[in-house]
Amino acid sequence: MREAGRGGANYRQANVYGPIMDYNTYRHAYFANPAPEQRFELEGVLGVTLYFADFQVAVEFYTKVLGPPTYVEGSATRGWRLGGTWLTLLAGGEGAPASVEVPIVASTPAEAERLQRAFIEAGASGQHPSDELMYVPVRVCPVKDPFGTKILIYAKRAS
Repeated sequence: MREAGRGGANYRQANVYGPIMDYNTYRHAYFANPAPEQRFELEGVLGVTLYFADFQVAVEFYTKVLGPPTYVEGSATRGWRLGGTWLTLLAGGEGAPASVEVPIVASTPAEAERLQRAFIEAGASGQHPSDELMYVPVRVCPVKDPFGTKILIYAKRAS
């Protein structure tokens, strides 16, 4: 939650309702200094795969939001390219993913809000967008799809 303060913007730390702090205070409070050496040479996460018992309904919902899938394999796999990563839906499992939050990074705060509106118009529920600190200052636009999967849409803000 962004709150106006003397001398510039202050932010409430994402998901923790403690004291309001600026970005430098946040970095000093929560980041290891010096940073620990990374154990592996990794390039990132390719994407996320979600399993749905009601696969066709899930595909219809995500197609309303993201458009037609980029990848179609048989009758039980659909994939959407999201920037440099993938969102993949597979048929199977029980119900829908519930113990997961899927982060989607938008190019700008305005684009994050636009994607959130598209999810809500397609049948998701959502909270009001807010400014948070999540490693860096971000605009967060959370939604929950009709199946209960939490999706955190966000975009970097100027620090």
